[in-house]
Amino acid sequence: MPITRFSVAPLWQQTQALAAVARGQAPADMVITGARMLSTYSERIANDKEVWISGGRIAAIKPAGAHKSAAAPKAIYDAKGGIIAPGLVDPHIHIESSMVTACAYAEAALLNGTTTIFCDSHEIGNVMDVAGVEAMLEDARMAPLSIFLTVPSTVPATSPELETAGGDLTPEKIGAMFDKWPEALALGEKMDFVPVAMGDPRSHAIIAEALKRGRPVSGHIYGREFVAPYAASGVTDTHEAIDIDISDDFVDAGIWVFLRGGNPATPWNSIVEAIRPITERGASHKRYCVCTDDRDADDLLHFGLDWVVREAIRLGMKPEQAWAMGSLHGATRFGLGDEIGGLGGGRRADLVLLDDSMKPVSTWYGGELVVDHRQITPVLEETLNQRYRYPEAAYNTVHTPKNLKLIPELPTAPVTANAIGIEMPGIVLPLRKVALEPANDWPTLLEKHNLSFVTVIERHGKSDGGIAHGLLQDFGLTNGAVGSSVGHDSHNILLAGTNEADMALALQTIQDAKGGIVVVQDGKVTAFVGLPVAGLLSDKRVHEVAAENVALKRAWEAAGCTIPYMGFNLIPLSVIPEVRITDKGLVRVPEMVLAPLYE
Repeated sequence: MPITRFSVAPLWQQTQALAAVARGQAPADMVITGARMLSTYSERIANDKEVWISGGRIAAIKPAGAHKSAAAPKAIYDAKGGIIAPGLVDPHIHIESSMVTACAYAEAALLNGTTTIFCDSHEIGNVMDVAGVEAMLEDARMAPLSIFLTVPSTVPATSPELETAGGDLTPEKIGAMFDKWPEALALGEKMDFVPVAMGDPRSHAIIAEALKRGRPVSGHIYGREFVAPYAASGVTDTHEAIDIDISDDFVDAGIWVFLRGGNPATPWNSIVEAIRPITERGASHKRYCVCTDDRDADDLLHFGLDWVVREAIRLGMKPEQAWAMGSLHGATRFGLGDEIGGLGGGRRADLVLLDDSMKPVSTWYGGELVVDHRQITPVLEETLNQRYRYPEAAYNTVHTPKNLKLIPELPTAPVTANAIGIEMPGIVLPLRKVALEPANDWPTLLEKHNLSFVTVIERHGKSDGGIAHGLLQDFGLTNGAVGSSVGHDSHNILLAGTNEADMALALQTIQDAKGGIVVVQDGKVTAFVGLPVAGLLSDKRVHEVAAENVALKRAWEAAGCTIPYMGFNLIPLSVIPEVRITDKGLVRVPEMVLAPLYE
């Protein structure tokens, strides 16, 4: 049978039963014995312990062998000296970035020892409004994972004058989601930090919907000058600490800092700098967590939250402290510190068995053994095969006009182009002023100035051929084209290329599949990941999508692209400095004004 949920018996009967097991008078469902226990409460590892589990919860932590003088347990698991720790709690992730559904995401999470996540589903909200977020929640309810929602707060990310989104989550809609869905525990990252700091009425009305319900507000901010007004507006966490100084500013302002770790080849490994207030300046780690933020399916398997914990250890944290930052601290931030994140009586039996290198070996979710010696168990396999099916509307979200011109006009007189510069790690993109002289063809200009075309096409059917053209400098693409229906945050179609024919093939491939990410070289598709659900998600299992990701990354690198495709997807994200491109044109950030391609 698939994984079961907790007992529906009255609460007093549940606690009564747990107490009877803890006294040794009733049998435990399972005893995990012969373990070292990692306590996130005292941040110590104790030898020779065992965990008694009943009804999906921890009944007691006892000395190893204590079960021999109590009521005989129904099952015994020999940990053989391994470390038992609480399941990891990821305080900030986007399921959509993994390109798989919540049910598929659960498999990778459990393999990596993560048993609880807090997701911000603003990507599907940008495409499908409230209906998209609620479909994700229905998906999450079927997943063998504890999934909570931080309600998307910034949909669209900017004004309709600056980009076109499929959704518009007003303060009233956000308040209604808080009231309807008990999983909605916080307000998701408030990305429009400039309007928040400047007192924008809509931004503050959205924050108020959370605060008046006693819900915490998550943040997203660049620039030390914005920290004080942001904190004053009620924001109390952020995952965007990218250096030692702003990390220091955040924690001293009372803002929880989520140390984001990820594949070092991507822009998502800011933990290296952001952890330094703890390791170098004597800051306490009590208001720090670790998180993953964005992961594709491949990186989700290899750079899970457990990897981020080990990265924190490598950077100077004690193992017990790092694991606490990956479990108890995230639970505490969202008011669940007495339910998850620690090994104590009455807590959920979400447990991980670790080896000496702090790598997960086995995982229990609600007392069920779902991963054993790094392999999913039959009970988890059965559950994963009963995945949620998204509504048909989610499979029909790519609507683009026909016969689009995909490249800008060739200058006929000397002009200065406002180009988007590509600089690693690829999050902040500088404005480049490029002097273009008249030429007979585009290839001459592109090669001379190391330029590529970049085009954004509105795909929500809300405008009559909304399209904008721009130029990338130092993107590295030498020939062909790349394209994506995951252009953050409005998720319009993003194309880059050196010629219009290959860009047209990339666009057609995305249109035919109703979403995806593609690489085209010399008139042929060399790699493609289909994303038919809202143009964001595959409906396949995580390992299948991970294999497609691997092939995509190889083709992407072979094409010469200097930033990973997930960094490419950020090029339209018009809340990050210095210049972006949306379907409306070039956007200067933080001024939040449109700029011409040519001056």
